[in-house]
Amino acid sequence: MFKDTKAFSGFSVNDLAKAKEFYADILGLNVSEDAMGLTLHLGTGADVFAYPKGDKHEPASFTILNFPVDDIDKAVDELTAKGVVFEKYDEEMPVDDQGNTFQMKTDEKGILRSDSPEHGPSIAWFKDPAGNVLSVLQ
Repeated sequence: MFKDTKAFSGFSVNDLAKAKEFYADILGLNVSEDAMGLTLHLGTGADVFAYPKGDKHEPASFTILNFPVDDIDKAVDELTAKGVVFEKYDEEMPVDDQGNTFQMKTDEKGILRSDSPEHGPSIAWFKDPAGNVLSVLQ
């Protein structure tokens, strides 16, 4: 039924103008705007829709967009220079239903460093002006 549809995802923001400035000027995405909201045009060819919810907006507590990069340190440094603040974590995280956990600890830059590709990517999380969680990962 939906195999050939051009599906897209969306998320809410509380201030469309701030979101447009962040996604276009800080992150450098191509962004178009219409009466309903913003369309973020990703390098993959996919589009993501950001729509206003004003006072009803609740930030996503999960990562809504992941941006793969070749050099995570360079990406974090460039975004930090533009005023982006990276999240810092030092907590136990569940990994399965059997109670297994791992210690999620970011470094001073906010990067969770992977010791091997089998253990996942190195990743750093940050938030958009509406509080939605994004990441860069290598």
